[in-house]
Amino acid sequence: MILLLTSSNNDESAKQIVTLFENIYEKVTSIGSWYASLGTFGKILDLLLTTLIVGLIVLIVLKIISQISKKFIKKQKNIQLRFLVNIIRAAIVIIGVIWILTSSEATASFGKMLFQGTAILGAVIGLAAQPIIADLFCGLMISIGKPFEIGDRIELENGMAGIVMDITMRHVVLRQIDTVDVIIPNSKLNGMSITNMSHGTKIRSVHFRFPIAYDSDVEKAMDAIKSAVIESPYTIEGRPSKEKEGEMEYGPVYFIAYADSSLTMATTVYYEPTVTTEVLKNDINMRVNKAFKENGIEIPYNYVNVVMRQ
Repeated sequence: MILLLTSSNNDESAKQIVTLFENIYEKVTSIGSWYASLGTFGKILDLLLTTLIVGLIVLIVLKIISQISKKFIKKQKNIQLRFLVNIIRAAIVIIGVIWILTSSEATASFGKMLFQGTAILGAVIGLAAQPIIADLFCGLMISIGKPFEIGDRIELENGMAGIVMDITMRHVVLRQIDTVDVIIPNSKLNGMSITNMSHGTKIRSVHFRFPIAYDSDVEKAMDAIKSAVIESPYTIEGRPSKEKEGEMEYGPVYFIAYADSSLTMATTVYYEPTVTTEVLKNDINMRVNKAFKENGIEIPYNYVNVVMRQ
């Protein structure tokens, strides 16, 4: 008995749904007939209504994607996900435009003609959008090759450095000091040599060079630099120790070159991603400068000797 009642209820619900769709179809048909009776004005009205409906649908879908991106994707420092989200957004907008062109009676013939001539359309788009296409494919290559991730500090071959904040279909956002953002097209960035300060690790590093005079005590200078790095509150032990297995240590100081008028000391300093690089550099340079003065180590500068002959 219960099964019969359930079956009869389902049949009744199915009939109601069918009736609802029939009513909607009749109303849509009547609206279409009304549009047709209005002539050109009806076609324009149909185009406006189609644009409004499709626009609302596209906005709702983009809003949903944006919410998902904020909750899940932005927590992942992955350039592939960022690039994929931007591709999906662009695809949704393009689909919406195609939908409008092919659905509205006012633009249906134009839309069919436009998309049937794919060869001509492709040639026109290819010529007009060469920079965009180049940036798109270079962005795809960057996201596949992954020379950096979101949050990495990179330095380009032209000396520009900063934190990677985002990647879109056309450009990479590189944040420098404070809120200064540099927008670099993907096509230009893809052809540059990139130095990644934190590639494959959770910490960052920066390389320092310090010149000293030829007659300075090299060992004393190396000790002063090492002490300055260790005493800084911004530095951490980021290099596996060679003496104690499983432990970390600060980067060693090297005497790396004879320059034209100085001896060059160098070291690598490790620090957490939460520390601003400019703050770290300022602190290390201030400490080394003070240590050099206290230990009588001269910082050389270029000068010219003029010899007068009679």
